[in-house]
Amino acid sequence: MNTSIFEIFKIGIGPSSSHTVGPMRAAADFVEKLARKELLLGTRRLHVNLYGSLALTGRGHGTDGAVLLGLCGELPERVDPDTIASRLRDIRSIAALALRGIHLIRFVESDDLVFHKEETLPGHPNGMRFRALGAHDELLLEQVYYSIGGGFIRREGEELAPSGLTPARYPFSSADELLRIGEQRRMAVWQIVLENERSWHEEAEVREYVARIWEVMQGCVKRGLAAEGMLPGGLNVRRRAAHLARKLLAQGGEPLAQMGWANAYAMAVSEENAAGGRVVTAPTNGAAGIIPAVAHYYMRFVAGASEEGLFRYFLTAGVIGILYKENASLSGAEVGCQGEVGVACSMAAGGLTAAWGGNNKQVECAAEIGMEHNLGMTCDPIGGLVQIPCIERNAMGAVEAINACRLAMDEGGEHKVSLDQVIQTMYQTGRDMQSRYKETSLGGLALNVIEC
Repeated sequence: MNTSIFEIFKIGIGPSSSHTVGPMRAAADFVEKLARKELLLGTRRLHVNLYGSLALTGRGHGTDGAVLLGLCGELPERVDPDTIASRLRDIRSIAALALRGIHLIRFVESDDLVFHKEETLPGHPNGMRFRALGAHDELLLEQVYYSIGGGFIRREGEELAPSGLTPARYPFSSADELLRIGEQRRMAVWQIVLENERSWHEEAEVREYVARIWEVMQGCVKRGLAAEGMLPGGLNVRRRAAHLARKLLAQGGEPLAQMGWANAYAMAVSEENAAGGRVVTAPTNGAAGIIPAVAHYYMRFVAGASEEGLFRYFLTAGVIGILYKENASLSGAEVGCQGEVGVACSMAAGGLTAAWGGNNKQVECAAEIGMEHNLGMTCDPIGGLVQIPCIERNAMGAVEAINACRLAMDEGGEHKVSLDQVIQTMYQTGRDMQSRYKETSLGGLALNVIEC
């Protein structure tokens, strides 16, 4: 186990973890590396090349703007979403930017930020190459990065970006090992996660971080349920969450109201993400609506819901996400939307089961069900925007997670397919999937629906 739940749940901005958050972090890392090597002030030009999925859908995902802000030293968790548009206008109007916020260089976007739509780098579909040049056009520094999903980045030549984590108290690399530890130690999954997090953080810090994540999610839902109008990008997609919430309030005790509210919560977050707002990557931005929607469902509709139950929810969901991240992929460009909405559905299903008092076998069963019925889901955003089918897909994923939890708790946790097996199947299915169905907007709905 090389990942903390602090990394699975990250505060950032929309619309994409792999195409916005990752590239911003890579750009910021590159200029930080220039500074460490004392090359920053000697840099006169900087070239950025984007490849594969980043090139094909990067403009719709805001990759270009994310790179510019990252070169200025901004990070997704720190940048103010309300200032992004004006800052990008300023950079583009003067054709210059300040590296790391301190060293002004000329930057002509049409020449210095190039989208290579016909080329993919060998390490991952989301590849970037940064090159810094000196006064005589000599190469000062070059680095290739891969945005590997969920906002995680990897430098070429490194198997994984170093986590800096000391060994966990209860190490595991599979769901089966996690269940075995639970059985041997008579511990719930969330308790194992907490003990491992305590290898790296004080318990008070873990609880504070979970509370902060929940606070940001609640704020995102609140904004999404209040905002109306058209989403940016040119597809003329109308925000629907606010209208849906008003309709649900007017209907009162309508039999399917709980499902309707799960839809509204998920769509509220997804619409905020599509608008470039502040969201929690959980485990990606394209699937960011599912975890908060199911958390809201739990707190509002589950009898006996509590803050402690919510804590169990986030720790359990987080470790399920870690299993996918370390054994498969969270990248739509690598395995399709099953690696985003499918993983988020699996995380939420297992987390809700833990919050509701389910045992470890029921948690594992719910997480497996949540993925099993998302296997093969493509990533085919129309116009490269995280809008169609992404927003409705989050609503579907949230409702499916709740149902997966109910099925697992009704069955007692006995099932034929294990979570480890479905994780491996998801990864194999994604690798077999043709590239035009993996966040390239070259197939599926992106090809067959005319942009309007």
